[in-house]
Amino acid sequence: MSLASLSGEALRAALGTSRVVVIGLGASGRAAATLCRQLGATVVGTDAAPREKLGVVAAELEALGVQLALGGHDAAGLERADLIVVSPGVPAFEALAKAEARGVPAIGEIELAARLLPELPIVAITGSNGKSTTTMLVGELLAASGRRPFVGGNLGDPPAAIVPRPGPPRSGQPGAPAHDLLVLEISSFQAERMPLFHPRCAALLNLSPNHLDRYDSYEAYGRAKGNLFVNQGGDDRAVFPAGDADCERQAKRGGGELVGFGRLGEPGVVIGFDEAHIVDTARGWTFDRRSLRLAGEHNAMNVCAALALTSPWSTDRAVAAEVLARFQGLPHRVAHVADVGGVTYYDDSKGTSVGAAVAAIVGLPEAKIVLVAGGRDKLGSYDPLVEAMVARGRGAVLIGEAADRLAAALGDAVPLRRASSMGEAVRAASELARPGDAVLLSPACSSFDMFRDYKHRGDAFVEAVHELRGAGPRGS
Repeated sequence: MSLASLSGEALRAALGTSRVVVIGLGASGRAAATLCRQLGATVVGTDAAPREKLGVVAAELEALGVQLALGGHDAAGLERADLIVVSPGVPAFEALAKAEARGVPAIGEIELAARLLPELPIVAITGSNGKSTTTMLVGELLAASGRRPFVGGNLGDPPAAIVPRPGPPRSGQPGAPAHDLLVLEISSFQAERMPLFHPRCAALLNLSPNHLDRYDSYEAYGRAKGNLFVNQGGDDRAVFPAGDADCERQAKRGGGELVGFGRLGEPGVVIGFDEAHIVDTARGWTFDRRSLRLAGEHNAMNVCAALALTSPWSTDRAVAAEVLARFQGLPHRVAHVADVGGVTYYDDSKGTSVGAAVAAIVGLPEAKIVLVAGGRDKLGSYDPLVEAMVARGRGAVLIGEAADRLAAALGDAVPLRRASSMGEAVRAASELARPGDAVLLSPACSSFDMFRDYKHRGDAFVEAVHELRGAGPRGS
């Protein structure tokens, strides 16, 4: 029996006699391999990395009975699999395409978990920017309303980790009864392979060119995001920014109720904001923006989306108001670091796309900004960043592999400096900034040329700012 369309108990039973190949042994791949093995499948885990790079991970998987094919995928036997689970960091390759052409179903870990947890409603959030903030806020709103959400996916733990296993509950694996909703942040990579995925509420927060090193076009990137909506029906909600034709086109790929959010007064806005308020027009709820910890227009959009996504379960305005008043966002997302010599420093290391960097620049209260940007180039256009810097920029400090492309794009729009380390970048930014300005780390690029991840990059920025603060007169 083909596993292509099975879910629930039928899939659980079929896995017990199946051969599953898991490609990519990062967090989601390990979770998928562990789950399938514990459900009785014969599991082969394959990764391009050699054994020595995987270290203890390889030993832990083998202890579970997972067979490993490392240093490439040739020995994994993809064509003999009953099911292939593809990790989000793995792009398409020839052997995988051949296996799929022969009828082997290939899905992602989120699809696998969702099929094995069909009784749990799903709230799914994607977009170029704001996914993590919105996902966490949705989780907080639902928890305060008495629900028991699992919050994970691209942010936090993979949902495969909570699928119940046979036998008594395992330590650290609470199982489905501990949760009554799945709240999932979903990247475009994760959304590529989810043919049966059916969220009760789904949101595409925004679209800006991103990951064009993986996708053939901006349209292909947007279409991957839009896969969240395909299986929705009339009882579901498709949430999108009103007036954004690209996002609306994706939201309409399914049959969900369209719910627009954005600036009040614009056509199609159901939940919106102005300078002073956020208003849910459908429920008659109004919130004073001055009471919110999340600042900036981009965060007002995130709040509107979160209210739209939680509307079926969050029914008390006072409870929602209390959550909005205390929720302050996440580390490395336009987080205030320190004030040094009259200059305010912000860490937005999670700003790994041009759209995210532009949103951060536009959202800051300071009139002029010194931007620290650069990293591994995603091959998109920097034109929107140049436009934002022409309007708000005092200067820019460029780091990493993308420094040359960024310098060429910015030209003489603002004064430019180069830096070979984060400490050097922060010192250069402090020299460009004037009292009343902001220094903003919002790289518009991924971190992997100089840092382990965006958290490592943000921590390095924070450390450098604190060193600057203690270095002399500017550190008062």
